[in-house]
Amino acid sequence: MTRPAPLISADFDSGNIEVIDARDPLDVHLAIRPDRQSAHFQWFHFKAAALQVGQRYAFRLQNAAQSSYGNAWHGYHAVASCDQRTWFRVPSTFDGQALRFGLEAQNTDMWFAYFEPYSRQRHDALIDRAVMQAGLQLLAVGHSCEGREIPLLRKGDGAPGKRRLWLIAQQHPGEHMAQWFMEGVIERLQANDPQIQALLAEADLYLVPNMNPDGAYHGHLRTNARGRDLNRAWQDSSAEYTPEVFFVQQQMDKHGVDLFIDAHGDEEIPYVFTAACEGNPGYTPRIAGLEQTFRDLLCAQTADFQAVHGYTRDKPGEANMTLACNSVGERFDCLSLTLEMPFKDHDDAPDSHTGWNGLRSARLGGDVLSVLAQMVSGLR
Repeated sequence: MTRPAPLISADFDSGNIEVIDARDPLDVHLAIRPDRQSAHFQWFHFKAAALQVGQRYAFRLQNAAQSSYGNAWHGYHAVASCDQRTWFRVPSTFDGQALRFGLEAQNTDMWFAYFEPYSRQRHDALIDRAVMQAGLQLLAVGHSCEGREIPLLRKGDGAPGKRRLWLIAQQHPGEHMAQWFMEGVIERLQANDPQIQALLAEADLYLVPNMNPDGAYHGHLRTNARGRDLNRAWQDSSAEYTPEVFFVQQQMDKHGVDLFIDAHGDEEIPYVFTAACEGNPGYTPRIAGLEQTFRDLLCAQTADFQAVHGYTRDKPGEANMTLACNSVGERFDCLSLTLEMPFKDHDDAPDSHTGWNGLRSARLGGDVLSVLAQMVSGLR
């Protein structure tokens, strides 16, 4: 019996796939498309249509080994959805060359992705909600290379003497968990519980929910529309090639920074962790103490964070100063952290059905605000 081939498409927000051969539904050959003007690739997101419910389909990402993080596929499982709202993990295997995954179709249309996507439509709704319901101010609006808006939100009145806490997300556009994290921050601000009220009595929050809207829309992993890695542009940003970073740096210089958190996702490490500024020229025991306090408090706050696994620490004076965390920490002599969430799962608190996902990322955003409420008085 001839099985009908699925119809594969990726011509939509954050879509990324190339069809090599889709004639055999049990062995659909696909490839991940590189970022525009860049060799980076890892993010994928595609729709499979004209499926027969109950029929098994299997997909092969045949260029997985050549991706930016080829070893990251070991222990990784793709995500799937029948409605683009609820996502679940699909058992996946990597043979050193291709990533393979398959399932019995639960719907005539299904979507598959590297991680639960955060759409531009949801982003726009989040900004509206932040302003209309959570009481944040649309303080300024930057623009990407292709003219997409980059909102800067502030919760607070900018009064003299208040601490200025900055949180940004999705410099790397394929790291969609970062904007889920920001949704959790805004949800917690909207809840306005006593701990949030105490935080806001001493601090204003400055939020950039999506630093790289062009890259996110085009299904990029690392770069903006000009092929630039924004998290390597904090020493030489420009209005022409990296206007996203250029805009945020201007706003930071205007308003000041007392704490900075840059939300990311890590392809390889199956844990939530932070990276800090120990390699900066201006690193001090005060900053080291603040870093340790943040990690200790967040470990106590949630099982979805740990401080054992992470990146190798920089040696003194050997920090890469093009990274946002290091650049901002040095420029403003403040606690400055990169917060990394996994594309896989958090192995200390695993969930076989969802792995690490959008909901857990959002919950972490709320937990981070609890930590900031406990630390705010000691930031300076």
